[in-house]
Amino acid sequence: MMTDLYQSQRAMRQMRQQALQRGVVAILDVGTSKIACLVLRFDGSARLSEDNSIGSLPGQSGFRVVGAATTRSRGVRFGEITAMQETERAIRTAIQAAQKMAEVRVDHVIACFSGANPRSYGLAANVALAGQVVTEHEVARVLSACEVPDYGPGREVLHAQPVNFALDHRSGLSDPRGQLGQELSVDMHMLTVDADAIQNLVHCVKRCDLELAGIASSGYVSGISALVEDEQELGAACIDMGGGSTSVSIFMKKHMIFADSVRMGGHHVTSDISMGLSVPMATAERIKTFYGGVHATGMDDREMIEIGGDTGDWEHDRRTVSRAELIGIMRPRVEEILEEVRARLDAAGFDHLPSQQIVLTGGGSQILGLDGLASRILGQQVRLGRPLRVHGLPQAATGPAFAGAVGLSLFAAHPQDEWWDFEIPVDRYPGQSLWRAVKWFRDNW
Repeated sequence: MMTDLYQSQRAMRQMRQQALQRGVVAILDVGTSKIACLVLRFDGSARLSEDNSIGSLPGQSGFRVVGAATTRSRGVRFGEITAMQETERAIRTAIQAAQKMAEVRVDHVIACFSGANPRSYGLAANVALAGQVVTEHEVARVLSACEVPDYGPGREVLHAQPVNFALDHRSGLSDPRGQLGQELSVDMHMLTVDADAIQNLVHCVKRCDLELAGIASSGYVSGISALVEDEQELGAACIDMGGGSTSVSIFMKKHMIFADSVRMGGHHVTSDISMGLSVPMATAERIKTFYGGVHATGMDDREMIEIGGDTGDWEHDRRTVSRAELIGIMRPRVEEILEEVRARLDAAGFDHLPSQQIVLTGGGSQILGLDGLASRILGQQVRLGRPLRVHGLPQAATGPAFAGAVGLSLFAAHPQDEWWDFEIPVDRYPGQSLWRAVKWFRDNW
């Protein structure tokens, strides 16, 4: 199974190369509340200047956004596809609109998704070098020496990235090639997800007559775009609050070293408002966007919000609710989401990192007062993160809700090295030793 995956990931990497040679690729962020599509055009310099060092994070150059579209998501729950035909139609709608704006036909797509019960593993290995220079072959050898844990049936590896090399106990090397030594060690982060989630996404993309040229986890790509360079280097967590799920990722030394997700998001807050005020979901979403918050003051008792119904009875439909009452409905759910995030960070050993910056992003992060509440519950410095500026990105796509799509663009342009980028002997696959991420943090950082 691991061998099949290795081959399919390598095939996707080759597709990506073809897409870059053609100069155009589509980015697809498949979420619970929206499906976002960006069409990227690469210039010649981007294709020729592929960064050749192991594991480096994307730079800013090499492409511009020439088309962008979003459509309301259908058939997706908790970040996972549940109704294939509906999702396929929504993907088609977004791709066609973005192609029309870009005035170019797209054949290759790179996609990301959240949810799917991500699980992080820390793997480690070392090999003897006998004083020779480290080449690509030695890197492949040490990666293949990592014992893959038995991660269970129905799961697939989504990412497997070398995050740290050590040569004769000189740790913290990002690329050991060309150096001499007696022993080469590696730490690798491996992320597995439910296989069905990947299969459903692959199937939907194929049904739209497109080739899948890459796949990534939302938490990972959101971190790439919402964390600034210092945060990625010194240690930070990115909390991407989407519609149906909230992704948690931790970065250190410019690599993702842990990922998880909470099966709740902004959609659940809207649903609580809808039930609490007996209004349709669309009305609840509007009320949340314009009047929502998590911190009530004395003023909010007096500020009344008109909530219309749709029974046709004008007297019945013309109701008001105080803003304090609205906040009273929203706050418990937001607190619940943040408590779950905190449990994930604690399990990962986040408090052992030298820096504990937390960055909130995603559409759900725009609730007024959320950063204050988050810093109280998570007990750390919290800031709101917007995605990096990308050349050609329309103004409408610069908000936190587009952190995933923008990060995926950066990932498409300069993907970090993964296990399958090296020629690893095929007979080196599953072993049994299991290193959970938390033990690995303490031993290696």
